[in-house]
Amino acid sequence: MTHQQKLQRLLKITNKTQTELAQMLQVSFVTLNSWVHAKSLPRKKAQEKIDLLYQEYTGVAEITDSELAVKKQQMAVYQKQFSNPLKYILQRQDLYDTFVLELTYHTNSIEGSTFTEPEVRAVIFDNVTIPNKTVVEHQEAKNHQAALGNMFQWLITHKKSQHINEDWIKKLHSILMNGIRTDAGFYRQHGVRIVGSFVPTTNYLKIDNEMYKFIKTLRNISQKNNVITQLAKIHAHFEQIHPFADGNGRVGRLLLNALALQQGLPPMLIKQEKKQAYYNYLQKAQLEEKVMFLESFFCDAFLEAYKLLTDN
Repeated sequence: MTHQQKLQRLLKITNKTQTELAQMLQVSFVTLNSWVHAKSLPRKKAQEKIDLLYQEYTGVAEITDSELAVKKQQMAVYQKQFSNPLKYILQRQDLYDTFVLELTYHTNSIEGSTFTEPEVRAVIFDNVTIPNKTVVEHQEAKNHQAALGNMFQWLITHKKSQHINEDWIKKLHSILMNGIRTDAGFYRQHGVRIVGSFVPTTNYLKIDNEMYKFIKTLRNISQKNNVITQLAKIHAHFEQIHPFADGNGRVGRLLLNALALQQGLPPMLIKQEKKQAYYNYLQKAQLEEKVMFLESFFCDAFLEAYKLLTDN
């Protein structure tokens, strides 16, 4: 793949303008425009920057143990500063609203919502109706806001030692799919395939049994072991079970963040522009049992969350 093709794909998958992409690569708009239209070729150092950015957003990068260790060291610094992110977020309404906005915008965008971030803000905080957008998109935004509220409330009212159960996972789904699907809150009763993936999902007749076993794995999360590795395995497992007819990604990410908050970590921010990398690393964990890629990606998502904590 040429660097022109990589730049064109980056513009498409990140939804960035040429001006924004030029800033990310630390070049002028004119220079980037020239590369995109093959009027000139980037020099070696510029090619390396393009390659690194392409790897970051598409998920084709190779992850080394030393690179992962550096990310964990960065996280450890933040963890000392924010020993209880849940309490910190709930003490400040502005910070709480920031997380609700960012998590709602990005998780729904990953699933295909066409709302911009300002539009999501208007819908969930000001109850605005956005012209030329579907009723479902509006409902998805409001529902995710409500599901996050339920998640935070559940964490407040339940002790850290109390484990997440199936009833609460179904409750999350019922909130997310309220007014959208008639099977909200119920496991699927038919087979499904994950679009664009070769990952086999659980036979619907075995979902109850698989979810029972899945819930048991949540009881074994321990800070004595690598928490991020455990979270990566749990998320990959849940998404492969795919217990619901729709909404598995959003439920899975809410569950993931509830578990993270229980372990003293912030709710991770998986950005929509890195959707392709997220899916690629998730599939590696599911099909090849290569969890390190997803683990590294989660470190990046946690670091994005820590930036929200420090910037606000």
